[in-house]
Amino acid sequence: MSALAVPVTITGTGVHLPPDIVTNAELAATLDTSDEWIISRTGIRVRRRLAPDRATSDMCVAAAHSALAAAGITARDVDAIIVGTYTYDQPLPSTALIVKELLGADRALTLDITQAACANGVQALFLAAHLLQTSAASTVLVIAADCASRVTDPADRTTRVFFGDAAGAAVLTHASSSGGLLGWDFGTELSYDVEIPAGGSRLPPAAASASDHYLKMDGRAVWNTATRCLPDSILRAVDDAGLSVEEITHFFLHQANLNIITAALDKLGVSRSRAPITVDRLGNTGSAGVFTSLHSAFGQGAVRRGDTYVVSSIGAGFQWGTLCFRHG
Repeated sequence: MSALAVPVTITGTGVHLPPDIVTNAELAATLDTSDEWIISRTGIRVRRRLAPDRATSDMCVAAAHSALAAAGITARDVDAIIVGTYTYDQPLPSTALIVKELLGADRALTLDITQAACANGVQALFLAAHLLQTSAASTVLVIAADCASRVTDPADRTTRVFFGDAAGAAVLTHASSSGGLLGWDFGTELSYDVEIPAGGSRLPPAAASASDHYLKMDGRAVWNTATRCLPDSILRAVDDAGLSVEEITHFFLHQANLNIITAALDKLGVSRSRAPITVDRLGNTGSAGVFTSLHSAFGQGAVRRGDTYVVSSIGAGFQWGTLCFRHG
């Protein structure tokens, strides 16, 4: 039974991948790295790069069109649009508002979630489910996208090899009583181990160096936090739903690093066949990561009525969260 008074469900998903593919060999030509090093530490073989004349909102719109088509609705049917991204088009105006105008979603309320980074998507889904409890919305379009190629230093091996550009989207609507959001878990630990130092009130653009505008990441800190917090969060969310891990059909996990996913699944005792993988061919796509995993199953009709699934991610901050659904 849904933990919310009004059951909700995902009725359509979509993904947009920029056509430009960057291989490990191409990165190794300019960085102190190799194809073997990248694969052994991340599992990533290729990733996508957004064209210079395109922005995050363009990816959002393309993914949204696919999700709306899958749901069998148009943009005019959407009551709210939530965009999760830390690589917004610009600080102002709202990226969600830009997307609304490009889609022609005339009635939609627009909201942006930005500073949970890779956890933006899970927070956006959680907010969408709660919006659907009110009279303000019966259809919510959630989009998550990031263009990390614009905020990673081309000379930094640590970040440049990890990230790819992509967008994912999902349409949430009211569901029958057989489905819904069953449980959830969220947590935080303040850390500057993943950060973009410049651009805010502490270090405004004029006072910052060029490198301060790039994403900085302590890979070991990310590994330690993610492998500890993701499986624990999943266990708490599943327990909150009144279920056990064995009763979960699908695991849609943040696609940060193949080794992190594998470690989390091993800790949970979950078969890899229950957790779709996209990081090997897309890289860490930030906010969009869990949506690429969702779409790999929803787009193929692999999620059936009555299936249970978790959506779990961790992002800068650190912030993490897990949602447990039954598909209605």
